[in-house]
Amino acid sequence: MVQGLGKDYDGSEVLKDVSLSVDRGEVLGLVGPTGAGKTTLLRLINLLERPTAGSITFGGLKLTECSDAEKVAIRRRMAMVFQKPVMFSYSVYYNVSYGLKIRGIKDKCEVEAVLKEVGLGSYAHREATTLSGGEAQRVALARAIITKPELLLLDEPTANLDPKMAKIIGDLILRQADGGAAVILATHDMGLCLRLSDRTVVLVNGRLLATGRAEEVLGL
Repeated sequence: MVQGLGKDYDGSEVLKDVSLSVDRGEVLGLVGPTGAGKTTLLRLINLLERPTAGSITFGGLKLTECSDAEKVAIRRRMAMVFQKPVMFSYSVYYNVSYGLKIRGIKDKCEVEAVLKEVGLGSYAHREATTLSGGEAQRVALARAIITKPELLLLDEPTANLDPKMAKIIGDLILRQADGGAAVILATHDMGLCLRLSDRTVVLVNGRLLATGRAEEVLGL
């Protein structure tokens, strides 16, 4: 998927020669200290930024060589949940249904079901911008999984959640992989990585230092 990827900002090297892959049905844990380049890597894969070097391949297509129209079509096969998600200034229902709407799909029952999955079944008519950080995080996850992405990119998805809700969301992430999605999970939570990931990669100072089972590379 990612081969020799590099990214510079104003001459500062954020990622250097990063290569990794993730299969359908697999959860790949991405760990490393703050500033290691985890979020940048996810943004590059999600086509929100262009790499300085290297290539990204998805579904047999080299994304760095695709047209803008092709990139839009490819991004609709992915979903990303940011550490600090931005809510549309409308209802929770509108936020979760938006991905379906732009695909020409109307499915009220599906929206309601996904909201129940993330523990927000009674929140459909709440103004999304009034939610707490943890509630917004769950809405963002619902907004991502309702489109049934082939690749799900998660940046600290349980950072604002209490242990009980983090467990529920962790189980939901596993169900996405069980359903055939490839998942890349960036997290500081070693316990979460140990529980969810099939493989783990360690990123430090923009470089990939280790790849393997979580208990091996994290020494747990």
